[in-house]
Amino acid sequence: MITKSIRERLLASSMICGMAVLAAGQATAQTAPAPADDTQVEEIVVTGSLFRRTDTETPSPVTVMTAETLAHAGISTAAEAIRTISADGAGSIGTGFQSGFSAGGSAVSLRGLGVSSTLVLVDGLRSTNFPLNDDGHNAYVDLNSIPFSLIERIEVLKDGASSSYGADAIGGVVNLKLRKQFQGLRGSAELGESDRGDAAHKRADITMGFGDYAATGWNLYVNAEYQKDGRVTNHSRGFPYNTQDLTSIGGRDLNSADDTVTTATPNAMVTRMSQRDLNDPLSGTGTLLDPGKVYNSLNLNCANGTYTQVSANANGTGCKWDLVDTYRQIQPLQKRYAFNGRLSFRLNENIEGYITGSYSSNYVSIKGTPSTIRATQPYGGSPSVSALTVVLPVWVCSTGNNCADPAAVGRRLNPNNPYAAAFAGDPSNGAARLYYLFGDIPAGSERDNRVIRGTAGLKGSVGDDWHWTVDVVGARDNLTIEQHGLINIAALRQAINTGSYNFVDPSKNTAAVRSALAPDIRTPSHSSLMSIDASITKKLWALPGGDMMLAVGAQARKEVLENNNQNVRLDTYGLTTSSAFGKHTVKAVFFEVAAPVLDTLELNVSGRYDDYSEGFSNFSPKFGAKFTPIKQLAFRGTFSKGFRAPTFAEANPRSQYAGFVSFSPPPAFIAAHGGSTNPYAQTYSIGRGYAGNPDLKPEKSRSFTVGTIFEPTRWLSLTADYYNVKKSDLIIAGPKTQDAIAAYFTKSTQAEACAAVAAVGAGYACNVVDVIDPLAPTALPRLLILNAPYVNANAMTTAGVDVSATVKMNLTDSIRWTSRAEVTHVLKSDLKLDDGTVWKYAGTLGPYDLSSGNGTPNWRGNWQNTLAFGDKYTLSATAYYVGKIKSVARDQRADMTCATGNQYFPGTGASNIDIGNRFCNIKRFINVDLNGTAQVTDQVQLYANVANVFDAKAPVAPGAYSSAPNFLTSFHYAGLIGRAFKVGVRFSY
Repeated sequence: MITKSIRERLLASSMICGMAVLAAGQATAQTAPAPADDTQVEEIVVTGSLFRRTDTETPSPVTVMTAETLAHAGISTAAEAIRTISADGAGSIGTGFQSGFSAGGSAVSLRGLGVSSTLVLVDGLRSTNFPLNDDGHNAYVDLNSIPFSLIERIEVLKDGASSSYGADAIGGVVNLKLRKQFQGLRGSAELGESDRGDAAHKRADITMGFGDYAATGWNLYVNAEYQKDGRVTNHSRGFPYNTQDLTSIGGRDLNSADDTVTTATPNAMVTRMSQRDLNDPLSGTGTLLDPGKVYNSLNLNCANGTYTQVSANANGTGCKWDLVDTYRQIQPLQKRYAFNGRLSFRLNENIEGYITGSYSSNYVSIKGTPSTIRATQPYGGSPSVSALTVVLPVWVCSTGNNCADPAAVGRRLNPNNPYAAAFAGDPSNGAARLYYLFGDIPAGSERDNRVIRGTAGLKGSVGDDWHWTVDVVGARDNLTIEQHGLINIAALRQAINTGSYNFVDPSKNTAAVRSALAPDIRTPSHSSLMSIDASITKKLWALPGGDMMLAVGAQARKEVLENNNQNVRLDTYGLTTSSAFGKHTVKAVFFEVAAPVLDTLELNVSGRYDDYSEGFSNFSPKFGAKFTPIKQLAFRGTFSKGFRAPTFAEANPRSQYAGFVSFSPPPAFIAAHGGSTNPYAQTYSIGRGYAGNPDLKPEKSRSFTVGTIFEPTRWLSLTADYYNVKKSDLIIAGPKTQDAIAAYFTKSTQAEACAAVAAVGAGYACNVVDVIDPLAPTALPRLLILNAPYVNANAMTTAGVDVSATVKMNLTDSIRWTSRAEVTHVLKSDLKLDDGTVWKYAGTLGPYDLSSGNGTPNWRGNWQNTLAFGDKYTLSATAYYVGKIKSVARDQRADMTCATGNQYFPGTGASNIDIGNRFCNIKRFINVDLNGTAQVTDQVQLYANVANVFDAKAPVAPGAYSSAPNFLTSFHYAGLIGRAFKVGVRFSY
């Protein structure tokens, strides 16, 4: 553990540097393309091209992060590095988002086009996708599976690149370039924690290399790395991240567990109700029989005190709870380790080769809120297993069957039912309607993702004009999910009918009883990829600006996905039934021509034809130009077309998923159910069910960029690029879902409401409707799950500006200053519906249905400043900026005004409008990290890092998902963890 004195010294030094950074301007820090170094002559292959070049400023905008800039930022994972890119937008997935389909994974969403439209490569080659699909249908490579200690540079191509790489590169490409050769011994070790004493961090890596490649023609290295990051609970961060009660700052009180008797808590609450089937505790009628509508607590041993509710619909005394504070966590426990190796060899002066192998494991342990007794039947399950009106019968017996029969074995009055004795002779009218949370059964999941990947390749030349490469890659991702605390339907019936589970004092339940009621559920899934790539490049003839180059190539790959249904038997409440299956073969041919027609003009043309075994194909062209009228100034631009192939989840008829998002019922519905104090009328999760559609077409894209590079001096480089991307034939999960849900809530009866849903369009239907509200039995019941189709529809256009600046300057003979800044401003993020309606997302929480519902910030940026004191010391400050976000979402409601369309509290009443205006915007967020290094000897370097040095708090975001109350996980995560410290050592021999 870092001592307090160390923390204080680190904080004092970090504040000095951090204030200097902020005084220079509250932008942000970290990565931008470095200006060309005139002394650097090494040729490299820049992402998006097949040709080697010395100039990294291509016609396409590319952001480059080196190992050095990442070290100065204190970054220690590939996921953390990539997701700091300012172009990462809507749909980005962080490990802190734990309630989504892809919980445990991490992904980048360039240009806010979704993780399926961003291609992630390792050394220019594909890897297999994470076996779980984001939002049930989007495919991506898990960034947590990529080794960090071997990364030499990360290149982010912020332009369409289907002409080079095929599908999924509509938004751009992230290419992680790993070390090619290494000789000697090097490694690092670091420890850290937050200033709250949690978020413990441990990390270590080591690399050993043998063979002087230049002298002997071979090199072999092996590498290992390990990292562990501890949990952070909502309770530890306090208000407003640990509660849904924001009344102290003028918001709503959505924590009904401390004032409402019908809210399930670990202290069971009951009221008398009739039972249709005495053998089935799930057959409560929903009608209260107590004239006074009195609710009774089975256990008033309350750690947090009691409350008393007095109202027309419910009366009683219960225990106060704040379930978010008690059970939720902001950061899960995460452990990673990896082993990597590479053999590089030279067969002769013209042929070189390599073989690599890697194995990585990413383990994530998530804790959640315990299961409730009130649960919807699994998607696709019979309504007869709905547990929304669970009752405790009057009689229990040993077998759990026909217990009301006097001859039943072990028959006795139910010790959990306080009405049992009074209604021993009338068991149909003496049942106890139960509201309960299984607080004695911990809930959560363990997710272990293990990726095996191997590559091999040869490259060579024939004469001076011909160069060729062949690469093969094979990868398999094995994911195992083990779920805890979910209630088995048959076991619940048996436990209630036998009285084996003690609802009065759950602490007396045995481990065997708990295990039988909520057995652990283990589900394996996997994905795999096999690919071979080959290309040939040739110098054609000399042009005034240099040699004209031609490259042609081909690729063949096979991809397989088996994402198994975790609830295939439909026997467990609260467990997803999502699944996806598929396999295909993709064949492609491609070309690229580089033509330096003049010293001042470079042209580039490329194209690729992909053919999928499902029966569709696509040709993707791209044109680029770079004009340099003078050495200090260049103009560049590109135009390209691309595509995204349907994922297996979207297109395979065996695939299905039911997705849930937070939904606030309309004001009329709330009023009909007695107001917002009734839990039945509060925000809840509404589901949409989909099945794969084999008739889907690929999404198509058109994109262009226009930019400039300005280097007025050797120490200053500036870039500015405008981008515009349009996707058409979007693969949409129910484009009329919003209309269908709205149509349902315009009616007064279930039959009329479901008919209105069906009238919206083919494929729309009520799948599950809630039981009637016992507090408002004549009002419309809630829609729980809606069926909707996958279709090609609509178009998405996103446009904006990327600006970067790099300064490298000697302040004195011994002090060197390096400053890098990168900013992205989203000008447009528009979804155009087939009817011509345009939904505008830029600067709002929309698209709310995409991934973590974190919206589309229209400003993101980063800014890193480093002072190097000779060869001994460095001090770096890295700042990050996210602009304000308006708390509205067009994909949730048509009203985009703060007063009445606020995602947090929509409505037209005076109090609604007041709250809507008060929480109109999620404020901007700025946090600064500080990092210092000291070169103790030529072989040993010490370093220290203070993350979020000013302890900036995440802005209050009450319109966020209820699973992440009052904060955004993708863009404000540092403000949830708070100030944190790391110290470490790097060594090299």
